[in-house]
Amino acid sequence: MSEQKRLFLVDAYALIFRGYYAFIKNPRINSKGLDTSAIMGFMNSLLDVIKRERPDHLAVCFDKGGSVDRVEMFEAYKANRDETPEAIKIAVPYIQDILKAMHIPIMVKEGFEADDVIGTLSKQAEKEGYQTFMVTPDKDFAQLVSENIFMYRPVFGGGYETWGIPEVQKKFEVTDPLQVIDFLGMMGDSSDNIPGLPGVGEKTAKKFIAQFGSMEGLLANTNQLKGKMKEKVEASKELGLLSKKLATIMLDVPVTFDEKDFEMSEPDVDAVTQIFQELEFRRLIDNFVKTFSSEVVSTTSTDSISTSEKTETKATPKEQVSAGAGQFSLFGGDVSTASNGADTETSSAFSRKTIETTSHFYQSVASGMATKLFIKNLMNQTAVCFDTETTGLNPLTAELVGIAFSWEVGKGFYLPFPEDKNEAQELIEQLRPFFEAENIEKIGQNLKYDIKVLRKYHIKVKGKLFDTMLAHYLINPDMRHNMDVLAETYLNYTPISIEELIGKKGKNQLSMREIPLEKQTEYAVEDSDITLQLKEHFTKELGEANTQKLFDDIEIPLLRVLADMELEGINLDVEFLNSLSSQLDSDIKILEADIYKEAGEEFNIASPKQLGDILFDKLKLVDKPKKTKTGQYATSEDILSYLAKDHEIIKHILEYRGLAKLKSTYVDALPLQVEPSTGRVHTDYMQTVAATGRLSSNNPNLQNIPIRTERGRQVRKAFIPRNEDYTLLAADYSQIELRIIAALSEEENMIQAFNNGEDIHASTASKVFNVPLNEVTREQRSNAKTVNFGIIYGVSAFGLSNQTDLSRTEAKELIDTYYETYPKLRNYIGKQVDFARDHGYVQTVLGRRRYLKDINSRNAVVRGAAERNAVNAPIQGSAADIIKIAMINIYNKLEAGNYNTKMLLQVHDELVFDVYKPELDTMKTLIKTEMESAFKLKVPLDVDLDVGDNWLEAH
Repeated sequence: MSEQKRLFLVDAYALIFRGYYAFIKNPRINSKGLDTSAIMGFMNSLLDVIKRERPDHLAVCFDKGGSVDRVEMFEAYKANRDETPEAIKIAVPYIQDILKAMHIPIMVKEGFEADDVIGTLSKQAEKEGYQTFMVTPDKDFAQLVSENIFMYRPVFGGGYETWGIPEVQKKFEVTDPLQVIDFLGMMGDSSDNIPGLPGVGEKTAKKFIAQFGSMEGLLANTNQLKGKMKEKVEASKELGLLSKKLATIMLDVPVTFDEKDFEMSEPDVDAVTQIFQELEFRRLIDNFVKTFSSEVVSTTSTDSISTSEKTETKATPKEQVSAGAGQFSLFGGDVSTASNGADTETSSAFSRKTIETTSHFYQSVASGMATKLFIKNLMNQTAVCFDTETTGLNPLTAELVGIAFSWEVGKGFYLPFPEDKNEAQELIEQLRPFFEAENIEKIGQNLKYDIKVLRKYHIKVKGKLFDTMLAHYLINPDMRHNMDVLAETYLNYTPISIEELIGKKGKNQLSMREIPLEKQTEYAVEDSDITLQLKEHFTKELGEANTQKLFDDIEIPLLRVLADMELEGINLDVEFLNSLSSQLDSDIKILEADIYKEAGEEFNIASPKQLGDILFDKLKLVDKPKKTKTGQYATSEDILSYLAKDHEIIKHILEYRGLAKLKSTYVDALPLQVEPSTGRVHTDYMQTVAATGRLSSNNPNLQNIPIRTERGRQVRKAFIPRNEDYTLLAADYSQIELRIIAALSEEENMIQAFNNGEDIHASTASKVFNVPLNEVTREQRSNAKTVNFGIIYGVSAFGLSNQTDLSRTEAKELIDTYYETYPKLRNYIGKQVDFARDHGYVQTVLGRRRYLKDINSRNAVVRGAAERNAVNAPIQGSAADIIKIAMINIYNKLEAGNYNTKMLLQVHDELVFDVYKPELDTMKTLIKTEMESAFKLKVPLDVDLDVGDNWLEAH
């Protein structure tokens, strides 16, 4: 192995932007409302590089003030870039503070770009005998690659690839990496606003490089070109030379590579962890400690090494700790001699409390008289936090190992349960008076799980409930809500981890029963103690956010409803699904044969790479096909759907994908999810996932079963009543979101249409297209329907034209006419956005808040998404609130009437019931009445009911 020292130069902004956009769909927001996505993304990447490669020398390079020289050459250089998102602007000072605390040099020179700083340092280090690895995804750096300078590129999906000379030669079809400058100059760069030569794209630029060698070679031989290309190139010689200059990375920035300054050294642990704690980076603290701990030995996966690297060892990143390895022990000593005392040293680096550093009194309760005395004391309390410990995560099969109780901060009791079922039942019977006491408030974290476990022991939890997970969801819906996160965020306390107790998932993981009683007690009572403390904290915050009523009247009562629905489950016709699977197999094979025939060869249709090569290289269906970040042709559904109307093969591919997904996700998967102990499917409804207030369904997800395709609808046929004495009834809110927007906007034309019982889409078409209601065509109604629903989601003329047969001009005219027809609707949308700008949130009819941190962003794309949410969230959220009210009211009526009928499923605006046939007429009236009267709007709520021997018939 080469003994050359290695320098890693990190392109800061490239990784910061990459980190920010990696979390764009699920931003990391802490309890203070700070978007920490960019900081977290960057730090994950940096620690990953350090962990993998153990560099001898490292620096992080930033831009400052842009490139003065390039702007002087070309005023429009980078002038097309959007304003930097606020989250990134906020991130940079934090990142620089972290780097300083880690003793990693920050290289920045005002008036120069990071590219130029990295280029200059790379060449200086090369002269000093170093191998340099430029950590960046930016292809422009390929021009710097040499025998000792490499690109170290993060790749989509994780990992890294190293580009040496052979990789650059292959990627850009050049003989010398310096020709990358000519390549970039010829084709230009839209992200940097480098113009390039008109009409010259990637393929043409590669052809010119192969033919003429350079920009100058091309411009000196334009006589060999033909037609319009010759005219364009000759007319743009100066533009071509300017573009090459703009694309050239400067190598003379006034910065100096100092071997000692760039040497990796021990970070300031306290300073780093203090910043991470301020940002609420719990896992990143662990990652940081592991990265620099003496126990880490880096191994480089061959997935991230190119073929040439495996044969040319001089370009291979180190496979284990060698030079400078001792520097990576936070706690002193060489790697080989470091002691195992790291844990105690690590804990001292944190200011966060733990069970070891906090005074507490946690006691296990012995059987017999001790248990009786404990229960007597328990029954004297007004509010008690409890937490069940079980043998597994499935409440339908899990057995009680113990229950922890706490009603005073820092104190608690643990009641262990015997393994024998009869003895366990006898013990829980002693606790029945507590659980059924109406006058004792029961507190817990994710109480739905505990309630379901106790129901197996025939215990119903009664009295007032307080669930800390639900409370926090209403306070800060965009944060995570698990107890460890809440404890660290609000109590500055790190609980015992479950992995620490029973080990990681896998065959060696222990059951809770195998854990010594003392450890069970500490772990279980700590959970109930922490939850009790969080309850006090969240009670205050619920009041401050005006969501206490929503919590008490909706989310908590719904918890009981969902627990019963999940326990009930739904019957599944497995034989029908097996038959459907065979039919789908046949249909998929027929489609495969059609696709192979149209392609002229067999290939893996499920492989995006092979599919892209067939569609765009071989069949050339598109002149300039889009590519992914990894350079493959993009074959996502939205791209293919756009092409489907013109190409039969793409229609077949989309149909193939749809059937294959249907088969694997539902038809073949659902029978495997039947619970053996009940013979039914039991989905898990999650209240704390969707920020709008909608419920999510999981294991299995019954809310995403396709409904728009014939085959997708067939899956619903597999859901059947419990037996022949029952039938399924589906009750569906008709156009509830449109009714809500009509009522909230007070748009008289829409309100009148709903009050008159008109078809709202036909009514809209009549007004927008200025034709009598009875003369509205199917196409006009369809277009009006698209606009009606599209308005809620901020549809644009471009979006509308893609969803209909209208041109963009026609789509714009339709949207304009729509707003003229419904002027109050436009006013409402404006008011919602204004309210969000002023308050930072919008709310539903019941006061459920959706916080919109980007509503005042200077970045138009980011701000636009927040504005659409400002309109959409109150509508979707209000619909969710209303169906929750209906569910609670119906459940209470079913319980009070002691009916046999059960509520089984909630799928967005639809409820599904297992109706006892003698109760059918009563149920039709009860369900329709309760759903339609759940909330009073200025328009009537309308519910459609259907009955059938399966869900499809009833829908």
